[in-house]
Amino acid sequence: MPQKIIFATQHYQYLKTRILSITGSAWENGELDIRDFPDGEHYHRILSNVSNKEVILLGGTIDDKETLELYDLASGCIQLGAYSLTIIIPFFGYSTMERAVKYGEIVKAKTRAVLFSSLPNTSRGNRIVMIDLHVDGITWYFENDVRPVHLYAKNFVMDTALELAAGKPFVLASTDAGRAKWVESLANDLHVPAAFAFKRRISGEETAITAISADVKDKTVIIYDDMIRTGGSLIHAAQSYRDAGAGNIFVITTHGIFAGNGFEKIKASGLIKKVVCTDTHPNANAIHDDMLEVKSVDQLIVSYFESQHA
Repeated sequence: MPQKIIFATQHYQYLKTRILSITGSAWENGELDIRDFPDGEHYHRILSNVSNKEVILLGGTIDDKETLELYDLASGCIQLGAYSLTIIIPFFGYSTMERAVKYGEIVKAKTRAVLFSSLPNTSRGNRIVMIDLHVDGITWYFENDVRPVHLYAKNFVMDTALELAAGKPFVLASTDAGRAKWVESLANDLHVPAAFAFKRRISGEETAITAISADVKDKTVIIYDDMIRTGGSLIHAAQSYRDAGAGNIFVITTHGIFAGNGFEKIKASGLIKKVVCTDTHPNANAIHDDMLEVKSVDQLIVSYFESQHA
């Protein structure tokens, strides 16, 4: 079986380090030379030998620079004779731009998928591994024999909910009806009630909660959402649950993006006792606050590869 070697883009070195702490010498640490030039151009060199090895490339599409860095490194590994290529994208950017609503809108979730689909195939083909996609249908945007894999962080959500509840009854809730089916499925597995908020959009930036689907009075409410960006929808939902009589409110999210001081806004609202997220987005690691707990997806990723050779 070919040797596994793992590389990571600049923003995801932290996750590569955590994965290597689990795999030890079974996975080789891929070395890179990356430099930025004053004119805005970027230099990349793959220092490790990748010929006839299983290459695992870790990086997100969190911005355009990161996306192109991931694409360039993938191209380089293929050109240097990688036996196989697996690109791990913990957070797939533009995942809310998965369809066109107005004429002329560019579906950027699709253009990103098409970009990575243009990579030449290794002898064993190329795989794209993604975690908790906002829309599962994004996997259908990949072309040219690319094998998309959608990993669910279900165990993270369930285990975290039980930890936060600390043995007490709770309601698993969503921020809106759009995530209701996923939250209901999790709630059924946990044998707890599910709740969701009915949301009405007033404008592009403003929404209003019109109703809550379940009785939350004097109950612990744990809100799950796949991603938190600015925190606006979360705060509105938390306020609605509080207005309906909820006791302690906790939040679980897979992707803690916290754009535009999102975490500070959540904390300042005074509505939420604790937020738990994963490390799929580097922004979460930059926040050091007792109210936020960050758990790694390192074992989820390693377990996927172990399952492929079971």
